[in-house]
Amino acid sequence: MSTTSSHARAIDRCQPADATPVALEADALESTSPEYLRDFKGELTAEGLVPAELTVEACFDEDCSLATQEEVDRIRGYVRAGSFLGVGTVTVTVDDIADPEKVRPALAACAERADREGLAFELEGPIAVDA
Repeated sequence: MSTTSSHARAIDRCQPADATPVALEADALESTSPEYLRDFKGELTAEGLVPAELTVEACFDEDCSLATQEEVDRIRGYVRAGSFLGVGTVTVTVDDIADPEKVRPALAACAERADREGLAFELEGPIAVDA
């Protein structure tokens, strides 16, 4: 039995749900604590909403390893939050980058983390990472 065939069978058995997919802005979340996220997800469910995407605005305008690490840690926290909420995709929009060669491996690590969590990781802006 292959993985593809089991996925196909599961997809074939999908039923429409009366829920509206929504994209959430990371900055709108009050916290990324599990308690807050659990309550927030419950409120979304009660409203008939399903979190499909989490969008994150990022900026790497300082040529400083510490600042880069702080921003990447923030993004990683949102990847974890996205996994907890059950989103399918975390989309990171990067505006400014002082040193792309310093930022690229850090974002690649975030993409790997998202992949381990079963999430798509999309980058928008002037940088790309190898998949």
